[in-house]
Amino acid sequence: MLWLSTCIIQKLLAMPSLPRAIIHRKKVDVVKRFHPWIFSGAIAKMQGEVSDGDLVEAYSQDGEFLAIGLWGLGSIAIKVLSFEPVKTMEQLLRDRLQQAFQLRQRLGLINNPDTNCYRLINSEGDGLAGLIIDVYGDTAVVQCHSLGIYRYRQEIAEILKNIYNQHDSDRLRAVYDKSSSTLSRKSQMQSQDGLLLGEKSLEQAEILEYGHRFIVDWEKGQKTGFFLDQRENRRLFGQYAKGKKVLNTFCYSGGFSVYAMRSGAKEVHSIDSSVKAMEWTDRNIAANCETTDQSRHTSFTGDVFDFLKQVDQDYEAIVLDPPAFAKSLSARHAAMQAYKRLNLQALSKLKSGGLLFTFSCSQVVNVENFTGAVTAAAIESGRSIQVLHHLTHPADHPTSIFHPEGSYLKGLVLSVN
Repeated sequence: MLWLSTCIIQKLLAMPSLPRAIIHRKKVDVVKRFHPWIFSGAIAKMQGEVSDGDLVEAYSQDGEFLAIGLWGLGSIAIKVLSFEPVKTMEQLLRDRLQQAFQLRQRLGLINNPDTNCYRLINSEGDGLAGLIIDVYGDTAVVQCHSLGIYRYRQEIAEILKNIYNQHDSDRLRAVYDKSSSTLSRKSQMQSQDGLLLGEKSLEQAEILEYGHRFIVDWEKGQKTGFFLDQRENRRLFGQYAKGKKVLNTFCYSGGFSVYAMRSGAKEVHSIDSSVKAMEWTDRNIAANCETTDQSRHTSFTGDVFDFLKQVDQDYEAIVLDPPAFAKSLSARHAAMQAYKRLNLQALSKLKSGGLLFTFSCSQVVNVENFTGAVTAAAIESGRSIQVLHHLTHPADHPTSIFHPEGSYLKGLVLSVN
């Protein structure tokens, strides 16, 4: 029976006769440089009917196979899954998930007693455009950013379970889908968050990150429930925070604050505009600190820009980790001005010798753009400033060397005198 069901799945996922996108001669070399996006302007014509989420093959006008990927309705017409012919989607998914698992093994994230949360699939960085999978203990949270990859969510869950359970590793007991908020409006009508695999009714758990405890709620929290991409940056901040008065802005669930408290910061202030975020922050502080130590932490709910106008100029370390100020190229200029204004305010609140950890997660704002905005703020502040670190996301958030757009998180650590 197992053999029969496997055959049925393979038959269902096998490559049928697919629609073909014929690529302009002048655009073929772009595809051959392995960039995983084929834009609508690169397509000379279509052969066969195609709808949002369908598998599509790309060919040159001379009939040469170029790639296979998932069709989308935006300016990115095809998100490439492979630059070689594919026999079945099941095999492609299995290969990509297995490769990703092995990479996390090499990174020391599988069976790690101090850190049991990590990113398993980072979209194009792991060869599965549009797919994010974060692992929290024994639960994997899947987030699909396109209808095409969403259609394979159940198969992905089954493959995940098989990979984890056949290795001497942490076993997965549940796979949770949280895709409704990341799909297009039209596609959202077809989606409903919930369990893909397992019998757990729990939507949150306590996880470990370098021994620090965090309550993660993948149902109500942002993204998949936690910002795993800041793991190494939180750890670095903890190393600097000992004995200092610290301000953590846009704190969400208090990650940087927890590290500062555990490292022995003299005083920690956390602020976010969300009441729910501040409740999570207080819970995470309580999970990591004795009751007598919690008095060193104070939560504020409100607008960060307004807060920075009102507080004293006596902080010794400040974290600026705002949400994306720009989600499209048209919003980039306004975002640059916001980054400059925010950093200028923070610089004015630091004592001499203080540290500023400043970040941007806006994909359309590249490293040069962000550094330029911070530099403009530094010039206007009139203070002497040194760059100590250039920061990004950790190794479990890999990017393809052919896809620089995947490097979305940018950060600087500044010494301010």
